[in-house]
Amino acid sequence: MEELTANVSWLSVIIGAIASFLVGWLWYSSKMFGTKWAEGVGVDLGNAQDMPMSAMAWQFVGLLLMSWFVAVTAASNLLLTVILGTVAFTALSMSAGVFAGKSAYARYTEAGFWIVALIIMIIVQGIF
Repeated sequence: MEELTANVSWLSVIIGAIASFLVGWLWYSSKMFGTKWAEGVGVDLGNAQDMPMSAMAWQFVGLLLMSWFVAVTAASNLLLTVILGTVAFTALSMSAGVFAGKSAYARYTEAGFWIVALIIMIIVQGIF
């Protein structure tokens, strides 16, 4: 268990997750990619009050875990491992999107968000 906590910057983990979550909020808003993404996945974009809170909670938990993963690999000088893992996850997500019948735009929007979230988390690790 020590390898998951040794030299981890918990401040970076939390800030990375929060920053990525907020970027995701903007990313999937009608101001950026949200409207066309929603069409591509077959959902109504709605407004902030219509957001499914359980989905938002799971999104934050996932981002927190991803940020922790970035912190663990950064502390072990294995940052390329998290990049490889994220690219693999993104490819699997693309595959799942094809099976689910999501549009290409929706799949690329989702993949782009994961890559941007990773970049944010790596930058936060470098700052804190």
